[in-house]
Amino acid sequence: MIKEKKRASESAKQWVYRTLRDQVMCGAVEPGLPITINGVAESLKVSAMPVREALHRLVADGALEYMDNRRVRVPDMTPVKFDEIIATRIALETLAAERALPHIETARIDMLQAIDKQLEEAYDAGDFQGATRLNIAFHRCIFEVNSGFVLLSLLDSIWVRLGPFMRAATANLAESYRVDRHAEAIAAIRDKDIEALKIAITADIQDGIGHLGRHFFLDKAKAQSIEKQ
Repeated sequence: MIKEKKRASESAKQWVYRTLRDQVMCGAVEPGLPITINGVAESLKVSAMPVREALHRLVADGALEYMDNRRVRVPDMTPVKFDEIIATRIALETLAAERALPHIETARIDMLQAIDKQLEEAYDAGDFQGATRLNIAFHRCIFEVNSGFVLLSLLDSIWVRLGPFMRAATANLAESYRVDRHAEAIAAIRDKDIEALKIAITADIQDGIGHLGRHFFLDKAKAQSIEKQ
């Protein structure tokens, strides 16, 4: 795991929780692999207590699940859960976009363009975890303008559940992203066109993680069918 710099205002417990949450969110932790308290504590150079509390919080968030008393893991995705998460993400992000758009100024549009440029550079460099982190940063940069604590917290809970899948989506970028939906979103923001922004955000989700997820489960079902023959 990558150790991140601790912010001056954070307690050890907050820092460990944020660091682990961000690592799951960007796909640094693969589904099914066990995560131990001692292993995380050693990696982050902290005691077991803040790690234990952070893991409990991430289980409560739905980002992790218990395997036994000392280990947790990123849960495997199911088709039903995936469809529900995608539908929820679209509903929340289009709502957040509608609330944010009237308050987005030129400086933030410049920020969005800079993030999108870094995102393309991460894709080109094969840095899929970095690309996933920047993709979330792009969406958050839009929504945080006029989104309260509740809406952003709900979005975080969705993004952290999709993190491992997002990693797979960026690994198949050429297949998943045929149109630059972020460019469409930025254009809609410039024009103050909420319907166009909602369409761009929905298409970005459906063409990216939505597309890959559907193919993932289709390929998995075919493989299982062949094994039974």
